[in-house]
Amino acid sequence: MTIRYLTPLAAAILLAGCAHPTKPPGPLQVGVTAVIQQDVPVIHEWIGTLDGMVNAEIRPQVEGYVLRQVYREGSQVHKGQTLFEIDPRQFAATATVARAALAQAAAGRDKAKLDVDRFTPLAAQKAISQQELDNAQAALRQAQAAVDSAQANLDRATLSLDWTRVVSPIDGVAGIAKVQVGDLVNGQRAMTTVSTLDPIKVYFNATEKEYLDWARAWAGGGGKGSLELVLADGSAYGPHGDPLLADRNVDIRTGTITLAGTFPNPGGVLRPGQYGKVRAAVATEHNALLVPQRAVWDVQGSAQVAVVGGDNKVDIRAVRTGPRVGPLVVVEQGLAPGDRVVVEGTQKVTAGLLVAPTAGK
Repeated sequence: MTIRYLTPLAAAILLAGCAHPTKPPGPLQVGVTAVIQQDVPVIHEWIGTLDGMVNAEIRPQVEGYVLRQVYREGSQVHKGQTLFEIDPRQFAATATVARAALAQAAAGRDKAKLDVDRFTPLAAQKAISQQELDNAQAALRQAQAAVDSAQANLDRATLSLDWTRVVSPIDGVAGIAKVQVGDLVNGQRAMTTVSTLDPIKVYFNATEKEYLDWARAWAGGGGKGSLELVLADGSAYGPHGDPLLADRNVDIRTGTITLAGTFPNPGGVLRPGQYGKVRAAVATEHNALLVPQRAVWDVQGSAQVAVVGGDNKVDIRAVRTGPRVGPLVVVEQGLAPGDRVVVEGTQKVTAGLLVAPTAGK
């Protein structure tokens, strides 16, 4: 059936539709930026463990009961400062006995010396036999040996008495006491530990290749101030550190070698046992290609970027990335100087899509 008549409203709608046809959507706008080419430092990063420059485990050199703890745990102590006192009474008594024995031996020596002094002119005058003089001289030598032995016993007793004061052998921070007043202690039992914390050491394990980079970069004592430390909370430790040493051998089981550096620690913020990331620039990569990190995304373990060609069409490329340099990342393979990569709108682009590129922020 043919419709011959239209209402005025229907006719108006039909005419309006014919007069203004729908326009197709334009190209997708995306933000792009050009690949940057410049020299960048090659930075290695390792997990490091902090340790005191010197860690002195405090053990008593005599056996006895702890009489007193003198130091405050966690405080700074000085070389020669008393940390603990061990009951000294038995050692004082031994020293008194040794002193008396020395006095007795000295008296015997003095008597033997008088005999020799008296017999010498008499023997010269033939008033006594030479044998009597020889016996007197031998007795003097024996008496002197007894004095020397008694002096050694007194020195040992005095030293043991001194050792009842357990002192710190170094300047440093003293740890928590591992013994209490009244405990029986001896040389097999550690009482506490004192550590020198300024500077503080950091140990980390590097691969053979990383070690070679380390050795070449810092041959001849170079590299001062080249170490950075990132703490467990992600914050960067302010002062930079210095390379200290490389161990004598590579561990054949792991293929790594232990390296060490030192960091200033005047405030004592860093403590032995802390973990952190150690970073160091050990070489320079010349004419490296860099793109913003947000331009790279991961697809099933493969890094990809969207490249806008001269015809404004998108090309999705797999790339191999290298180290990060601030907000940028090095692209070792897959890009060329002058390429434009998408940094805004990457989630909307597909291969072959025509886009309208604008300068990305």
